Amino acid sequence: MRRWLAAAVLGTSLAGVANAAIDTYQFRDDAERERYQQLTKELRCPKCQNQDIADSNAPIAADLRREIFRMLGEGKSNQQIVDFMVDRYGDFVRYKPALSGRTWLLWFGPGILLAGGFVALAVIVRRRRGMALPGNNELSAEERERLAKLLEKEQTHD
Repeated sequence: MRRWLAAAVLGTSLAGVANAAIDTYQFRDDAERERYQQLTKELRCPKCQNQDIADSNAPIAADLRREIFRMLGEGKSNQQIVDFMVDRYGDFVRYKPALSGRTWLLWFGPGILLAGGFVALAVIVRRRRGMALPGNNELSAEERERLAKLLEKEQTHD
C-alpha cells in the first residue's frame, strides 16, 4: 500500500515537471539571470495569450526566450529588448502596455464601460421610481369619465 502511495505521489509530482518549459542557458552572472527571468515573466506568449513566455511550452515562446537570451548576451538593455518584441509582435506582447494614443482604450475602456453601466442603471431606477410615484397616477377628467362608465356597466351586469 505504501509503495502505491509513494508511486502516486512521485508520478503526480513528475507530471508537473514534465510540462514545464525548461531552458538550459548559461548566464554570465546572477544579475543577467534575474533580468532574463524578469523579461520572460513580463512578456506574453503570442500563441497562448494569457501565459507569459517563461511558463509557455509553445514553440514561439521558446523562440522568444532564445531571442531574449541572445539579446542579453549582446548587452542590450531591458527596454531595448522589450521595444524589439513590441515592434515585432505589437503591444499585445506586453502584459502592461505603455499608455499611448493606441492603448488608451485598453487602460480606460473598462472604467468607461463600468461608469456607463452605472449611469444606465441609475436612469432605469429613476424612471421606475418616477412611474411609481402617487402624483403620476392621477387621471385626467376624460379618463375619470371613462372609468366611471366602465364601473357603472360592471355594476349593472352583476
